[in-house]
Amino acid sequence: MLGHSWGGYLSMAYSARHPEHIAHLMIVDSAAPKWSDTLFLFSQIFPEVTERRAGFTFADEMGDKAASDASIHDCLTMLFYSPEKRDAFVAQMGAGAFHKDASQAVMSDLPRFDLNPEIAKFKFPVIVMTGRYDINVAPLVAYKIHQTIPDSRFVVFEKSGHIPFYEEPEAFIRATEEFLK
Repeated sequence: MLGHSWGGYLSMAYSARHPEHIAHLMIVDSAAPKWSDTLFLFSQIFPEVTERRAGFTFADEMGDKAASDASIHDCLTMLFYSPEKRDAFVAQMGAGAFHKDASQAVMSDLPRFDLNPEIAKFKFPVIVMTGRYDINVAPLVAYKIHQTIPDSRFVVFEKSGHIPFYEEPEAFIRATEEFLK
């Protein structure tokens, strides 16, 4: 099983609930096992973009699609180490890939869960991966996940932000193949 970002959180939850279905678990730039422990660095690294996004909040809440799309676009631009990879990804994805209502519903339910005690029980092979420059989920979060899971592997992609399989695909494939051997 592979889970990235929010999917990393979901993969940990599924693996805790159904360990009999897991041969290997790959956790990539995941939210923390306890949502409130997730460290977002947007305002510390991109204060000007964070401030601009705050200006879209009221219009977005009032249903202004242009404001919502602009906010999502700005968020996407902060996820990358490489400006070239960033520009290609943002042009390809656009704001339409994000579903705000679904995201808000999920986020409102997360505070009641803490997966830390469960992931400490994992007995199957686990690799925890992170981009060195992940602004969306600080690499410290990945490191703490790694420390909690006995015998897990920890891999850092030195020229990546939140999406290392996009920014460093060859290195990501190498790490994956080595782990799955």
